[in-house]
Amino acid sequence: MDVLGVMLGLALLFGIAMVVLAVVGTVKAARAVAAKVERHEANARRAVENATLKAKTFTKPGPQGRIAAVRLGLRTSLDGTRQVLEGGLAQDGQLSEALALLKRLDAHAAELDGELRVLEREPDTGRIAAKLPELRERAERITHSAETMRWAAQDRMHRFAEDELTRLSQECESEAGALRHWDTSGSPGSSGSAGTSGPGSGAPGAAGGAARDTSAPRAGLTDGKGRPSAEDLLGLGEPLARLSQRLRKQSAGPSAG
Repeated sequence: MDVLGVMLGLALLFGIAMVVLAVVGTVKAARAVAAKVERHEANARRAVENATLKAKTFTKPGPQGRIAAVRLGLRTSLDGTRQVLEGGLAQDGQLSEALALLKRLDAHAAELDGELRVLEREPDTGRIAAKLPELRERAERITHSAETMRWAAQDRMHRFAEDELTRLSQECESEAGALRHWDTSGSPGSSGSAGTSGPGSGAPGAAGGAARDTSAPRAGLTDGKGRPSAEDLLGLGEPLARLSQRLRKQSAGPSAG
């Protein structure tokens, strides 16, 4: 019974643990989905607001249009800087400091955007004319700060990319030289072999020529050795030999008598 009670207790604890893990996982998933939906909703709302402000700049040429242009320029500058910094953060961790500064700028921009929104609904044009230059000057300062960080980040990424390309080009040149090593190493060997084979091959040839000269000298053009006679060339060699034999016999006969 004690063993059975222990097993039942362990099974109960295991079931409770599984339920707790399931609840925790469900809560985390729900929070992640809610955060994602909220982020997409904020982006969609911001896109609609930007489109509305852009439309106001063209449809309302008065103070309303000028306020809308200031708000649109402020949002565009901050959004562009945020995209550049977040895009390069994976390759350059130092951009996190710039992102922290951008968040502080974004807080000032949100406060200024609220003031501009209030001024946009102001019916008194004199009030708008009095407050708008000050608010535009603040917007220009925020925009300039954001653009400065964006341009610096772009120059930094360009410099890193150029340095990396330079190193890669040097490595490619080194690898190309290593691949051509067979050519540079083979040329001296081939020339050396040619140089060593040249004299060696020439020496046996000279020795062979010398042997031929001593063993079987070739007849010259005018020495008369080994050349056919004129009688042989004319076909008179054999008749002349017979005639000379007859003359020898006739001369030998009277001398013997």
